[in-house]
Amino acid sequence: MTGPVSVDELIDFLGTTASVPSDEDLPFSALDHGLQCAYELELAGGDEELQLAGLVHDIGHRFGTVENHGEVGGRIVGPLLGARVAAMVELHVPAKRYLVAVDPEYRSQLSPDSVRTLGLQGDALRADEITTWQQRPHWDDAVALRRADDRAKTPGRRVPGLEHWIPALRSVGGRS
Repeated sequence: MTGPVSVDELIDFLGTTASVPSDEDLPFSALDHGLQCAYELELAGGDEELQLAGLVHDIGHRFGTVENHGEVGGRIVGPLLGARVAAMVELHVPAKRYLVAVDPEYRSQLSPDSVRTLGLQGDALRADEITTWQQRPHWDDAVALRRADDRAKTPGRRVPGLEHWIPALRSVGGRS
C-alpha cells in the first residue's frame, strides 16, 4: 500500500480523483462524492476533523478493496491528518453495519451498491459486536460520517470545491 506522504501530496491526490468514477458507479467522480460528504458534515455543524474525514473517507478504495478500504484509508491519512480522522475513516465501514443492526429503516435507505457491499463487509453487526463497537473511540463520529456518506450521492450537486478544504487540510495536517 502506498499513498500520499504529505498534505500537499494528499491535496494533489484528491485533485486526481476528479477523473475517477465514484465507487458506486454513479454519474459523478470520487472527488465529487468526497466533497459532498465533507459539505454535508459542514452543514450539520461537524468540526473540522469530521469534515475532513468526510472528504477523505474513501481514499482507501484506490489502495485496497471494498472490504478493507476503511482500514487502508485510515492507515494512509493517519500520519497526515491525525488519529481521530484516521479512526473515523476506518470506522465508516463498520458504522454502516452498526446502523443496519440498530435502525430498522436504515437498510431500506441504502443505495443498491451499498446494500451489495454491506454483504461483502459482513452485514449487520451482531449484538456482541454492537457492544464492542460502542466502546471504540469516535464511534459516534463515524456514524455521523456514515450518514453523511449516504447523503453524498447526488449527481450534479453544487458544493464547495477542493480549494475550500485546503486551509483545513493544512491546519489539521499541521497538528499531526
